[in-house]
Amino acid sequence: MASSLALIRLLADGRVHAGPELAARLGCSRAAVWKQLQAMPELGLTVTAMRGRGYQLSPALDLLDADKIRAALRPDCRARLASLELAPVMASTSQHLTAQRAPLAGQVQVALAEFQTAGRGRRGRHWVSPFGSGICLSLGWSLDGAPGGIAGLSLALGVAAEQALSELGAAGVRLKWPNDLVASGRKLGGLLLDVAGEADGPLHVVAGIGINVYPHAELDTALDSADALAPVALASLCEAPVSRNGVAASLINSLTGALARYQADGFGPFADRWRELDALHDEMVRVQVGSQAWQGRARGIAADGALLVERDGQLQTVMSGEVTVRSQA
Repeated sequence: MASSLALIRLLADGRVHAGPELAARLGCSRAAVWKQLQAMPELGLTVTAMRGRGYQLSPALDLLDADKIRAALRPDCRARLASLELAPVMASTSQHLTAQRAPLAGQVQVALAEFQTAGRGRRGRHWVSPFGSGICLSLGWSLDGAPGGIAGLSLALGVAAEQALSELGAAGVRLKWPNDLVASGRKLGGLLLDVAGEADGPLHVVAGIGINVYPHAELDTALDSADALAPVALASLCEAPVSRNGVAASLINSLTGALARYQADGFGPFADRWRELDALHDEMVRVQVGSQAWQGRARGIAADGALLVERDGQLQTVMSGEVTVRSQA
């Protein structure tokens, strides 16, 4: 894998590179270069062999750079940063941080990857993000004694993510309960929380977020199920060009600030903004709990972030993690 990653860096500019040039720069044979090229589709990359000219990666890649990300962090966020790890390939950024010791109170751990081999979406689905096309980011935090507990944290971080993307120029981003970022009915990204620890003690919280930054054909063909939302890319929502390093830094800034505020004040400061961004408000939804399914009209959220659904004239409370909610077109 290491040799393939070196080859990716050489091809990342999207230009045509001759086989002998690549072999010389990598210190290997042309046959070895060819073998490495055969592994590119596994990462969601397309390399075209151009007879008599060489090889071209399309589209070009905007690779992440840890130094650029650190430099773009706000001073208050940088002061909280316990670690920032960037790997070309990880099984899962969240699994990586979950396996680490929890950070000290008030500090944040960050893990990013160009590609995940076992990235997770909601309900255990595979999160598809071809190499270098999106953001695969997780943050680790020690949460102790937040008002109202942890119930609204995923929603609070959704508000923070929307703020980060809005500051980058993204238009029309909304939140679909409990953890999706959407635009025009298409999925832009999602959040997942992993929580470990005792109920009466500090909790090790790992918040994972995935964002589609650039369009990619594989996103349109790799949906896990017929009911999954079609994807949309952040770049298509912004008038100005976006940088993945800028996106990563903006998310780290906003999510770290939200974790600190949630620690102090709970979900309350985020609730009104979440309601403004509610993509399901007044929509007919289908709620499924195990094998049981019913329909109702979404009526916003409760004070703790639970979804309120009107069913036969009565408001029903739907808790995150227990159900699947689908809007009914």
